[in-house]
Amino acid sequence: MAEEPHPFARGGSAAAVYALRHLAAIAALPVMVAVVVPALLLSSTPGAPPSGAIRIVTLFGAVVFFVIGLTLFVSTVALFMTVGRGTLAPWDPPRRLVVRGVYRHVRNPMISGVVSILLAESLLFGSAAIFRWFLVFAAANLVYIPIVEEPMLERRFGEDYELYRRHVPRWIPRLKPWEGVPERIPD
Repeated sequence: MAEEPHPFARGGSAAAVYALRHLAAIAALPVMVAVVVPALLLSSTPGAPPSGAIRIVTLFGAVVFFVIGLTLFVSTVALFMTVGRGTLAPWDPPRRLVVRGVYRHVRNPMISGVVSILLAESLLFGSAAIFRWFLVFAAANLVYIPIVEEPMLERRFGEDYELYRRHVPRWIPRLKPWEGVPERIPD
């Protein structure tokens, strides 16, 4: 059976709907976590950035974590759109297992990206409230991913996901990309 063409390849309204699905998922999840909640926290409890040399160090750390986080987030969303044919949202997940790019090093780069952005924001604004939110969000994902998300992925993708899970770590990236991708997983 031939595979259905990618929505962007079909063009027209299919491509527009596909793009809107992604924008809705991004607005509903990472924008809420990394923009709206921190903005609300800052409006109720302003941060107190350090001054002097410590401020330079925290600004440098904030830039490093932000660039890492944004790079991970953008690359994973792009892979979900082009390879996975789904969104980052649990209600509209990828239809195909994504084992390309950064996913060959670590299984949860999108969450790592959002966590990095939250840490960057806490450093940038000197906000203990955003730092607490970073801890809560990270802890929630430390529980949610192995208990809820991974069993769903195993049911959806079967032995391909199980093989991937055995070879690619959940949080700490492999230095060398995993090369054992089954041939039936599309590039």
